[in-house]
Amino acid sequence: MADDSIFSRLSRRDWLKGLAGVPILGSIWFAGASFAGKAKRERKALLETLNIKASPPPPTGPMSGDPIRVGIVGFGGRGEDLVRALGFPTQEWLEARKKDSAENPSDTRLKEFLEQENLNVKLTAVCDVFDVRADRALRSFNSNGNVCKRYRTHEELIASGEVDAIIIATPDHWHAPISIDAIKAGIHVYVEKPMTHNIAETYALRDAVRANPKAVLAVGHQHRQTQSFLTAQDAIAKNILGHVSLVVTATNRNDDNGAWQYDIHPEASPQTIDWERFLGSAPKAEFNKEHFFRWRKWWAYGSGLSGDLMTHDYDRINCILKMGIPKFITASGGIYTHRDGRNVPDVMQINMEFPDFSTGSSQEAGKEKGMTFVYSATLGNTFDRGTVLMGHDASMELGNAVTIYPDWGSTRFQKMIEEGKVDPTVPVYQYDPSAHGTDAVTSATAKYFANKGLLWTYRDGKRVDSTFLHLREWLSCIRNGGKPSCGIDEGFDEAITAHMGGLSYKLGRRIEWDSVAEKIIGLPGEDLDAILLANEEFVTSPAINRS
Repeated sequence: MADDSIFSRLSRRDWLKGLAGVPILGSIWFAGASFAGKAKRERKALLETLNIKASPPPPTGPMSGDPIRVGIVGFGGRGEDLVRALGFPTQEWLEARKKDSAENPSDTRLKEFLEQENLNVKLTAVCDVFDVRADRALRSFNSNGNVCKRYRTHEELIASGEVDAIIIATPDHWHAPISIDAIKAGIHVYVEKPMTHNIAETYALRDAVRANPKAVLAVGHQHRQTQSFLTAQDAIAKNILGHVSLVVTATNRNDDNGAWQYDIHPEASPQTIDWERFLGSAPKAEFNKEHFFRWRKWWAYGSGLSGDLMTHDYDRINCILKMGIPKFITASGGIYTHRDGRNVPDVMQINMEFPDFSTGSSQEAGKEKGMTFVYSATLGNTFDRGTVLMGHDASMELGNAVTIYPDWGSTRFQKMIEEGKVDPTVPVYQYDPSAHGTDAVTSATAKYFANKGLLWTYRDGKRVDSTFLHLREWLSCIRNGGKPSCGIDEGFDEAITAHMGGLSYKLGRRIEWDSVAEKIIGLPGEDLDAILLANEEFVTSPAINRS
């Protein structure tokens, strides 16, 4: 019996062309075409029309030379993740992963860590205001020839002469002050998102980076290393979707961790936590364990859904479309699922308008222009709504996989649809590097991040931690020159967009960006930063004015 599969009806050359750059465990298929009885030129025409490359990015430079001395500022959950990606796991993590892999052979986290490339760094400093965290770092990282010291403040760490670079994983209100101090001292910076906590410091950090070009700053949007996003970039560059008029992204989480209800350490006290240092520029307040461990729930220290989670989705789309800062933002929502004293919303919808943006068109010039980007979030439900980019010719579902559906009304695919070569109900293209499914996911929140392509990607058929690759890129720029994929310009776009979302929510009105003057347009008498930082859910304008 003859083999009637799709691939048997493609020439070997065409098949290999379609599979160029695909990881061993991945899969690409052109499933929407009916190839039976059609001429070879029609088969080739479809492949050539798509011609989407799933190639990895150009390799970063070597890690040879003297070790780079790195300090970590903020050794909480994310801080531990970051230094582990550098090659420095805590003793507790190693023991837990050994146990997990022994009990569950499909848990490959320890194996993947042990197979990581040596990044040739020394972890020489830790700075944390909680003694328990700092002590855990010292116990774990003073071995195998590595010497790690504790510093009480980031100023002491920067002045020590013991670091070439620092990683910042503190609450949001400390991101920019530490980054600015380090950059001015010529120290390289990797800072977690959001890049800043208010508008003024966004400009101040950009000024510092521009004035000190030898210091490399990278923002922690590690999805820029994820294979599916690189593949999506190629699809957009080749105008497969046509004019994209609507993008929808979402956050759905429904557990304590996802709602920022983190555990409170039993040893937390005024004796083990430097409370005044934690507060920094935030309003003075009495010692409060919940504010310390669950700081994301208050505007004084965090940035709410707009800064903490929308920034992931914004940068995911910006790295593909390169649309920059929206002209208008309108945000709404409320505290509807966790009435626990927080003042940031747990349900939020942000509409971002780009009236002059275009991804290209398959129709007559001037007919299509403008795009809306909708971010929708709830911390009270886990339904996975996914990310979709909707174009005139096709729609793209985006996460750890890329799936493209042709549109019934498409101009580009119209003839193929009419002739039955393409079925809009079936993907015309799919790239899925994890076709075997998500594994080694330990919580609903972890699965949320995995599905968005924020935890890992694939290189040469192997699953690799995206954070590891993002840090490697930063270190390569330090050693070999070059620009990080998410540097100060991308971080500026992310931060301003997040702050516009926060302002719109708190003020209850549309916020506008002046791209020529590079400023958010406020009303007379408004102090936008004071409104943004006010530790309350809503603000009546112009209720706050520092002058």
